[in-house]
Amino acid sequence: MKIQTILLFLSLFIIPCSLGAQDIKSFTGKVKDGYNFWLYTPQGYSPQEKSPLIIFLHGKSLCGNNLHRVRRYGTIHAIDKGRNIPAIVMAPQNPGGAWKPQRIMNCLNWAGENYAIDTNRVYVVGISLGGYGTLDFIGTYPDKVAAAVELCGGTTLKDVSGLTQIPLWIFHGTADKAVPLSASQKVIAGMESSGGTDRLIFTKLQGFNHGAPAKILYLKETYNWLLEHSLTDKGRPVNRTYDISPKVIRNAYQDLHR
Repeated sequence: MKIQTILLFLSLFIIPCSLGAQDIKSFTGKVKDGYNFWLYTPQGYSPQEKSPLIIFLHGKSLCGNNLHRVRRYGTIHAIDKGRNIPAIVMAPQNPGGAWKPQRIMNCLNWAGENYAIDTNRVYVVGISLGGYGTLDFIGTYPDKVAAAVELCGGTTLKDVSGLTQIPLWIFHGTADKAVPLSASQKVIAGMESSGGTDRLIFTKLQGFNHGAPAKILYLKETYNWLLEHSLTDKGRPVNRTYDISPKVIRNAYQDLHR
C-alpha cells in the first residue's frame, strides 16, 4: 500500500478534530540555509516553561514549495486529526533532494532561539526519505537528540558510529519495494561493527509494504516512547517497555483519539 492509499484511508476513517489556528503556524523564509516549516505548540505551552521538541521529516511525496503538502500525512496531520502530543512539533518541508543535516540543525537552532525548548529532550521521527534524513541527522549530531524513530529508510552516512549513541527505534516492512529491508539491515550491520546496538530496537514488519508503516505516526505510543528519553539519562539506555507491534500499528487509526 502506497502513501497515497494510506491518505485515502485517513480521509475515510478518521474523524476530524480541529485545533485552534494559533496552535499550528507556518514559517517561511525564517531560517537562513534552513527549511520552511510548520510549528505546533501544545495546549498549555508557556514561554516560562521549557517543552520537549519533536522534529518530523516527511517522505519524498511531500517535497516541494507548498507547505500544505506537509499536512497530508505524518505528525502534524495526526495532530490535526486529534492526536494529543505534549511537545512542540516542528515539521519542515524539503524542497527536493536529500535532507541536509546542517539545514535541519539550523531550524532546530531557530526553534531554540524563539521558543522555550528543553534541549535535553529533542527528538526526531522520519519516514522513507525522511527516514534517511532522520538517521543522517542524528548520526551527525548524536549529542543533540535524545531519541529517534525511523521508518522504512536508511542512511547515506559512511560513519554510523553516532547512531549507536542514541536510543533508536527502526521499523521496516518485509514487503517494501521502494526502500528494501536491506537498507535497514545495512544500517544495523554498520552499527554492530562500530559501537553496538545496545540502544537499538528493530521491528521487522512482516508483510508490510512501503506505505504501511506510516500508521506508526498516528500512535500515541510512538510519541510517548520518544518522550521517555532525555540526554540527561545516565548511560542513555533505550526504553524497551513499549508495545508497537504489527497489531497495534494496524489499529492506529481506530485508536487515534485514545
